[in-house]
Amino acid sequence: MVAIVTMCFIFAMISFVTNMAAPFGVIWGNKFEWSRMAGNLMNFAAYLFMGIPAGKMLLKIGYKNTTLAALATGFVGIVIQWLSSKIGGGSAIYVYLLGAFVCGFCVCMLNTVVNPMLNILGGGGNKGNQYIQIGGTLNSLTGTLTPLLVGALIGTVTANTSMSDVAPLLFIAMGVFAAAFIIISLLKIPEPAKERNATVYEHSAWNFRHFVLGAIAIFFYVGIEIGIPSQVNFYLADASSKGAGILVNGAAIGGAIAAVYWLLMMVGRLCSTFISGKVSTRTQMITVSSVAILLVLIAILTPKTVTVNMPGYSAADGFAMFKVPLSCLLLVLCGLCTSLMWGAIFNLAVEGLGKYTEAASGIFMTLVVGGGVMPFIQNLIAKGAGYMNSYWLVIAMLCYLLYYALIGCKNVNKDIPVD
Repeated sequence: MVAIVTMCFIFAMISFVTNMAAPFGVIWGNKFEWSRMAGNLMNFAAYLFMGIPAGKMLLKIGYKNTTLAALATGFVGIVIQWLSSKIGGGSAIYVYLLGAFVCGFCVCMLNTVVNPMLNILGGGGNKGNQYIQIGGTLNSLTGTLTPLLVGALIGTVTANTSMSDVAPLLFIAMGVFAAAFIIISLLKIPEPAKERNATVYEHSAWNFRHFVLGAIAIFFYVGIEIGIPSQVNFYLADASSKGAGILVNGAAIGGAIAAVYWLLMMVGRLCSTFISGKVSTRTQMITVSSVAILLVLIAILTPKTVTVNMPGYSAADGFAMFKVPLSCLLLVLCGLCTSLMWGAIFNLAVEGLGKYTEAASGIFMTLVVGGGVMPFIQNLIAKGAGYMNSYWLVIAMLCYLLYYALIGCKNVNKDIPVD
């Protein structure tokens, strides 16, 4: 139970760090247009470099020491981002991006630890997925609060808005990392890899087709998860004819409505914790992929003149209902669908891997770089073809996830010994 609670707390921290990038991008994007998704890209680019080494760390130094190394790295990354608020001129953006990159190393290591550990503690299968969804619920809770807090601190973005306006959040992050380091250093965490006393095997995770296809699926999934709310946020913050046309406190409203997406992810994951023991992971994945495709398609085709009231926050009105395009509501509802996908894909991808699970987790996390690459590409499409048209890319990625759930997740390599 101590290990489960610890892993769930780590899951929450992952989201806290990751979801600062998009609202921070609103600040930097006002000064450097190219930088709007750059922080997010740097955060996820770190996965490309750290994923496989993190998996090797699990085998060599264990889950606990890998976690402590990750927390120390995260503290340093937050400090560097804070330093960007103290540096004047154009060099500040590069200091911030360095901090985002360092934080990416942190969340990559934490993800490499928490996913296989929860899956192992649940014994794999539907129960393993259930434990991952429990952790994912807390992940979504912090994902809900982070853009809401940043949006409230920013208010209306002006030429004078800077990282110093969100310094309180950065100080909170430093305190959380420091406290987590002390607490986890005192806890005992299971070390399944050390108990096996083996690090060299005759095969590798790459020999399992369903794992390789699952790694590709996670590359696309994280792009979907980050891309949907990020573009909604940018769309609402853009007061021009290309955007939603909200003239006052657009950034705050956009941040609050993006927070609803993460809130729905929390609701979806919470519901999944109750049904995962009864409904197969594959069935859940097929259902949510299909529904998400439908929601995004309708959002693209719905004119922005069709509006609906959604909850938001502004400095003048506090929490209130704001009129936004119906497309935003449809896209936010996708949070119910994406909520189940991370745990489901990981669970399906590592099913039957046995002793190859730790190395597989590292490879898996390397492909999380898609959370930086695909939203960056989507943002380029949005600049040229418009915000809503950029979601055709999301539909294409969702179609791959549906394929994986239907066909790609089947283990066709059961002849490889995994004990």
